[in-house]
Amino acid sequence: MELHIVEAQMQRQEDGTYIGKTIFKVASHKANYEITFFSKKGDDWDYSLHYADESGIEEQFLLVDARIEEDDEMFDRLLDAAWDTLPAE
Repeated sequence: MELHIVEAQMQRQEDGTYIGKTIFKVASHKANYEITFFSKKGDDWDYSLHYADESGIEEQFLLVDARIEEDDEMFDRLLDAAWDTLPAE
């Protein structure tokens, strides 16, 4: 699955948790996607996938969600894009 990172960001909150997001495109898909990340300590990540702008085709969304769940390299690429924007402390 060919994807292109559009935008990413990550912040560390006052309580030490991390919140980030990556907006990305998948070749031949109608809509852009946004994956949001949350971690209490920066090592075990929860995520949520949704459309970045307007809704797209549900079958394509489900395909991307399943791929992120199964493909550690894809997940890591999206997470790393956000992590790399974390401001130095």
